[in-house]
Amino acid sequence: MKLKHFFPLLTSALVIACSSSGGDDGPDPISNPDPDPVVPPSAATLIFPENNTECNTGEIVSETLSNVTFEWNASQNTDTYEVTITNLNTNSASNYTTSATETTIQIARGTPFEWFVVSTANGTNATATSATWRFYNEGPGVTNYAPFPAEAIHPARGMNLPNTTTSVTLEWEASDVDNDISSYEVFFGTEENPTTSLGVTTSNSLADVSVSSGTTYYWVVVVNDSAGNSSNSEVFEFRVQ
Repeated sequence: MKLKHFFPLLTSALVIACSSSGGDDGPDPISNPDPDPVVPPSAATLIFPENNTECNTGEIVSETLSNVTFEWNASQNTDTYEVTITNLNTNSASNYTTSATETTIQIARGTPFEWFVVSTANGTNATATSATWRFYNEGPGVTNYAPFPAEAIHPARGMNLPNTTTSVTLEWEASDVDNDISSYEVFFGTEENPTTSLGVTTSNSLADVSVSSGTTYYWVVVVNDSAGNSSNSEVFEFRVQ
């Protein structure tokens, strides 16, 4: 009789022992926290050349070239800065990378430029972009500068408008170092280099321009100043669905 009761008791003890050993196979997640994430950089603040001004400092290299030092304030959590400079006469852009907060670049004289700075940090793909500034690099014997090329406000570049749209108001903005913009002429059409003039205006908008659905439109703004200088914008594009 004693033997009969021994084996069930032994079996129960084994079951209890086996069940109490489970649940400890993996590591405790609290004891292995993830490493601290990389904090993304903040945007730099541009200093020089100043926005909408004439740059008359720098080292003159030749009749056509000069060395200009671009400067900006340091941004937080940043390892390197990528400087992009665009020649607004040719729309050609150049890029420069530095860990400092200034860099000297050789650029054309008597030419309008646009520039901005992108902040980057090691260990993350996140970036931050500064404001975009425009300036004229002083040229020999220039007493009055042509206006900066106009920028599209509405419709924005590449914008898609509803198919119920039958007319649009074209809006743009432009600036001039000499503050002597006198008029604008708008060219508009369905060809990629529009040649149809919508007329000359002193306003920076043109209302009630007729459009049709299923059509892509292109437009260019010519900015004129009182000294007889002018500048052509890029070709802007939008589509009516």
